[in-house]
Amino acid sequence: MEVIILAGGLGTRLQGVIGDYPKCMAPVNGKPFLAYIFDYLAQQHCVRIILSLGYRHEVVEEWLAKQDLPFVVDCVIEPEPMGTGGGLQLAMRQAAADNVVVLNGDTMFMADLKAQMDCHLQYHSCLTLSLKKMQDFDRYGVVNTNDAGLITSFEEKKHRDSGMINGGVYIINTKAFLLKHLPVKCSFEKDYLERFVKEGKFYGCPSDAYFIDIGIPTDYAQAQTDFKTMFP
Repeated sequence: MEVIILAGGLGTRLQGVIGDYPKCMAPVNGKPFLAYIFDYLAQQHCVRIILSLGYRHEVVEEWLAKQDLPFVVDCVIEPEPMGTGGGLQLAMRQAAADNVVVLNGDTMFMADLKAQMDCHLQYHSCLTLSLKKMQDFDRYGVVNTNDAGLITSFEEKKHRDSGMINGGVYIINTKAFLLKHLPVKCSFEKDYLERFVKEGKFYGCPSDAYFIDIGIPTDYAQAQTDFKTMFP
């Protein structure tokens, strides 16, 4: 299993808490958030990670050099900020697998990757994303699917009593993605997901696994509490 982690972001909303660290290196109980993602991926039998890095990439690389990891880690560095789509394109060109797992470096969704891959292959999907049921939220958009799991649309953020959100764990067909020839700088969400969803080749895979996005200080603080018991 080959995994791309998008970890090039600045973490603007967290800078008052973590300083100028890249977001994936935000300390959680004395360890970088990225270390916990690695622990999860080791449990999922990952064999190779491609890290898409940008802002202060040297901090991540220095930490990596000191780690003894159960998988190969390769880094792809953005020469300048390229957006999530641009960073993913650079990393995807280094992938060897036909279908690659893609994660965000500031989100932990402990979905069963084998089950998601099985769904992806069953439907011959171009992209299969993890879905998480949420209650009383306004921070995330909603993903709409039909009864077969085919994604029909993505809706903008607004307050909702309940809904299925994009959990940020994707399995993407490498060739199908690169054939779209996206702009060098682009948004994965806007320029790929929302633009091509009507082609009918994206599927959703629901999971009730643990989910947290540390992009805002309150959820970053929650991770400090949660991870004490989850990663003793």
